[in-house]
Amino acid sequence: MMETFREYLNSSDLSENTIKGYTQSVNGYLKWFDESKGVSFTKLHRENIREYLSYLKTIEAVGPKTINTKLSGLVKFNEFLIHDKKQLDLVIERSDFVKVQQQYASLAKVEFQDAEMFRQLVLDSGKARNYAIVTVLAYGGLRISETLNLKVTDINLVSREILIVDGKGDKSRTVFMGEKVKIALQSWLRERKEKEIDCEFLFPSNRNKRLDRTVVNRLFNTYSAKIGKDITPHDLRHFFCSNAIEKGMSIHEVANQAGHSNIHTTMLYTNPTKKEMLEKMNLL
Repeated sequence: MMETFREYLNSSDLSENTIKGYTQSVNGYLKWFDESKGVSFTKLHRENIREYLSYLKTIEAVGPKTINTKLSGLVKFNEFLIHDKKQLDLVIERSDFVKVQQQYASLAKVEFQDAEMFRQLVLDSGKARNYAIVTVLAYGGLRISETLNLKVTDINLVSREILIVDGKGDKSRTVFMGEKVKIALQSWLRERKEKEIDCEFLFPSNRNKRLDRTVVNRLFNTYSAKIGKDITPHDLRHFFCSNAIEKGMSIHEVANQAGHSNIHTTMLYTNPTKKEMLEKMNLL
């Protein structure tokens, strides 16, 4: 059933990350059902959904956002079961989702000095590929998935443009590279040429395949430990958004560069950081 569900999701033009999230949510529910009911799963029942929500809140003690994420996956699973004629009704209601207060503090936690120290440590390691990756994240605003999916043909150093052809929601967009990104990419492309690397992806693995995200995560863990601050690829993307707005880019310009479908997401970066909020609270 799960294999057919994944095929159903693949036909819906969803991103790989979204599909992965949905399948994880459904697998979590099916695991709970198997362990608590002891019978084979056949269809979704509203009574079971309500019991599962109670389990998540009281036993697992997960937060509202996590609950809503799991419910989103189950809604898609419910739609699949109807499509597959395994049931007739949608048993998850809008009221099942937990209302979450809109975050006010900026999402950014990485400051300029952090980003520059991180980049310099990677540069000192002598890995031009890794240096280009972290620079694209910090000063290009791309998602890590978008960065790893880049192909050599998507880069135009003359016009200083990067074509994102498989971003979130399969939307294409053209973004621009500043001098830092251009310099980092030039160095990496020069090294690629010298090593005669034959791979369509801009950032290949040692086996000339698409670089795996786990490799990048290990890289970030290594250098985060060296500077004493936990920094993830997504944190550098947050840094880009807040830094770009601070340097004078408009909300719409940053939204296009970062690929935000909702302008309100970009507007969060105009808010003070958590640190700034706490400093102001201490003045009261």
